Amino acid sequence: MHPTAFLSHLQTIFPPDRCLVKPAQLVPFESDALTSYQVRPLAVVIPESQKEVVQAVLACRDFRVPFVARGSGTSLSGGSLPIEGGIVIALNRLNRILRLDPQQRLAVVEPGVINLDVTKAAAPFGLYFAPDPSSQLICTIGGNLAFNAGGAHCLKYGMTSNHIIGLKVVLPDGELVYLGGESLESTEADLVGLYVGSEGLFGIALEITLRLLPRPEKFRTLLAAYHTLEAAGNAVSMVVASGLLPGAIEIMDNLAIQAAEAAVQAGYPLDAAGLLIVELDGESDAVDKEFPALLEVIEESAPYEIRVAQDEADRLRIWKGRKSAFSAVGRLSPDYLVQDGVVPRSRLGEALVEIKRLGEKYNLRVANVFHAGDGNLHPLILFDGREAGAYERAEQLAGEVLRMCVRFGGSITGEHGIGVEKRAYLPEMFSEVDIAAMRAIRQQIDPQELSNRGKMFPAGGNAAPASQVVHPLERAGITSLE
Repeated sequence: MHPTAFLSHLQTIFPPDRCLVKPAQLVPFESDALTSYQVRPLAVVIPESQKEVVQAVLACRDFRVPFVARGSGTSLSGGSLPIEGGIVIALNRLNRILRLDPQQRLAVVEPGVINLDVTKAAAPFGLYFAPDPSSQLICTIGGNLAFNAGGAHCLKYGMTSNHIIGLKVVLPDGELVYLGGESLESTEADLVGLYVGSEGLFGIALEITLRLLPRPEKFRTLLAAYHTLEAAGNAVSMVVASGLLPGAIEIMDNLAIQAAEAAVQAGYPLDAAGLLIVELDGESDAVDKEFPALLEVIEESAPYEIRVAQDEADRLRIWKGRKSAFSAVGRLSPDYLVQDGVVPRSRLGEALVEIKRLGEKYNLRVANVFHAGDGNLHPLILFDGREAGAYERAEQLAGEVLRMCVRFGGSITGEHGIGVEKRAYLPEMFSEVDIAAMRAIRQQIDPQELSNRGKMFPAGGNAAPASQVVHPLERAGITSLE
C-alpha cells in the first residue's frame, strides 16, 4: 500500500475538514480513555452518512489498510486505539435516532447516538434504554455494542446484549448484512449475540435496533455504611441470598467516597470504609412490599449507618456521586489505571481483602468502585507517572487482580472488554483451542484482519506486533508520536 495513493483516494470521498491528516488534527485521536497507550493514525475520516462509512471501508479493503471505528473514545481497555498505518473512522456524526416505535418498544439508531439520548427520546412514552454505564452522558451506542457495556442496573436488566435485537452491519470487505430483526423471538442462529461484544473485529454497525423498557413506577434507594470493605462485600451476598432482586447493588470504598464527595457533594458518610448502594425498582406495590424485607437484610449485615433516599432529588444525588466516581478519583492522584474483572458474588469479600493486600504489596493506593450485584470489580490503581517504575508497578498490580479473578472462578472482563490492555491475559482464561476457535471465526469474516487489527487476541499469528503500541511514559513526557 502506498500511503499517498490511499490518502488521495480518501480525499475524493471526504472533504478536507472531514479527512484529517495533519499532526495537530490527529492528536485527539491518538488514544481512547486508556491514555497509557497512544498510536498516531495515518488519517481520521468523519463520515456524515452510512454510504460514506461503506466507502471508507471499501477503500481500506482495496488498499489493504486497517481501520478502527470510534465513537466518543470512552473505552478503558484501548479498544478504540488507532492502528499504526491505519485510519480512524469517527462515527460521531452518525447520531440520528432513525425510528422510535413506542408500541413495539424499540428504537432504531445510528452508532454515534449517545446512550442517554435514547432514554431522553423515549421518556415521553414512559420508556427508557436500560444499560446505564457510568459514561452514559457521553458514550455512544456503537461503543456500548462493541464492548457489551453494562452499568449499575445490569444485575436486574442485563447487559447491552440483552437489549439489542437487530443490526445493519458493513463487514470488513464492504458487504452489507442484516442480523436479527425487530422481534425478541427467533429460530435462527444468534448472530446478533455473536456480534455484540466483538470489539469491532467484525466491521461496523450502521443501524442498531434497541429494545426499550417501561420506566419503573417506583424506586427506593438506600445507602449503608460499614466499618470494613469486606463487610460491605459480604452484605451483597446476603441481599442476593434473600431472594430479592434489586435493580442495582453498588459498592464504593473510602477513597472513592472521598473523591466523589469532593466532586459532587452527594452527602456520603466520609468515615465509611465501605459504602453500599442498593436500589429496588418496579411496580409500586411490589417495591413497597420488598423494601421492608431489604431493610431487614441490610440491618442484619451490621452497618453502622443506613440512609434512605427521601425523594427523587435525594436519589439522583446518590447516583450522581456513584456515576462521577471514576473521574472524581483524578482528584486523588495525577494518574490511575481502571481495571475491570469479575468474581463470583459469594467471593466478593475475599476479593476485596486480596485487592487490599496487593495494594500494600506494590505500595500503591487502590480505590474500589464496582457493580457488586454481578461481582464486576473496578479497582482504580493510583500512581504518579513522574515516579520511576510507578506505572510498571500499577500494571503488575492490575495483572494480579485479573489472575485473582480467574482463580476465583470469574472473568478478566465484565464490560470494558479486552482491547490491547488485557490481550496478554486471554490465555489465563481460555485454552489454546478456545482462542484458535475465536481467531478462526474472526478470519472467516475478516481474513485480512483489517477491522480493529491487534485487539483482543494475544500478539502473534496475524495480530499486530506489540511494538506498534507505545507507552507515553517511555517517551519521556512526549505526548504524541512523531
